[in-house]
Amino acid sequence: MTMAPLIAFAHVGKSFDRGRVKAVDDVSLDVAEGELLAIVGGSGSGKTTLLRLANRLIEADSGSVRIEGADVRAVDPIGLRRRIGYVFQSGGLFPHMSVADNIGITPRLQGTPAAEISARIDELLDLVRLDCNHHRNRFPHELSGGQRQRVGVARALAAKPRIVLMDEPFGALDPLTRDALGDDFRALHRKLRLTTIMITHDMTEAVLLADRVAVMRGGRLLAQGTPAELGGSADPYVLELLGTPRRQAERLQRLLPKDGAA
Repeated sequence: MTMAPLIAFAHVGKSFDRGRVKAVDDVSLDVAEGELLAIVGGSGSGKTTLLRLANRLIEADSGSVRIEGADVRAVDPIGLRRRIGYVFQSGGLFPHMSVADNIGITPRLQGTPAAEISARIDELLDLVRLDCNHHRNRFPHELSGGQRQRVGVARALAAKPRIVLMDEPFGALDPLTRDALGDDFRALHRKLRLTTIMITHDMTEAVLLADRVAVMRGGRLLAQGTPAELGGSADPYVLELLGTPRRQAERLQRLLPKDGAA
């Protein structure tokens, strides 16, 4: 028997500016339990709008969005958001709150006992590779970009969600930090058995981190599948995006010294 998807978009539409801007246009997309799906597209493709529809930060004009089998319009939006982790591009930390308070805010709102929250904060800092004693009482402005993003991931995981939504989570980081944090999140995704949707404009990042990739342009879903499956697409834009990692790999192969070379 086929299991129902954990996240399901069915013929979803969303417009802005009194209907003049069609941000999401008849998109149907399923995300299986345990899957890491990357949604790729340029600015204005509708990928972030689709993500925000999943936890009712905005409401769909048409179609339906189902989370864990329930239509999101039929559930309390605050409760929905508290059980879905959300990672912003900049980390989205509260600047006036310490690292510990940022991470613990959702469990605190849920009424979790203070001792349990404190233990969870320590556990999560260790999970995202930040020294508890060194970072617990620091404030966001005292952290590097990579450290802030790790705290953002920890905060998203604080209430032990099954689902995590990530909006360009590594885009503002330097290449070394971005690579390390991407690998670390992929490991966390597997270890915690999360179901993750990650928004990115970088096809290379999507291919390296995701189980499946969905490509959007102009509010439409052009293609979805594994990188190998996308290679069979007839859409020129999809093929152009897929060609980027290959071209980068070929250039690196030509430009970088061979192993053992000076």
